[in-house]
Amino acid sequence: MDGPGTAIVVRLESAEGGGEMAKYGKAASESVRKALHREKRGKLRSGKKGRGGVVTSRKQAIAIGLSEARKKGAKVPRKKPS
Repeated sequence: MDGPGTAIVVRLESAEGGGEMAKYGKAASESVRKALHREKRGKLRSGKKGRGGVVTSRKQAIAIGLSEARKKGAKVPRKKPS
């Protein structure tokens, strides 16, 4: 489990090193960081206009951050169909 003070880092691979493109852009990483910050403070809400209630799950906070990044047009892989 993640303890206090642990951070989620979206790894940015350089094009020179491994020859692969980065999966996530810097804007996506920043959006996830902000969502996690709001979740910690109890300010992150799920659903349309926050009607789903306060988010308590770290995974859900990351998902919301990535979703917000997608809406802004940041470099984030497409959502897998469920």
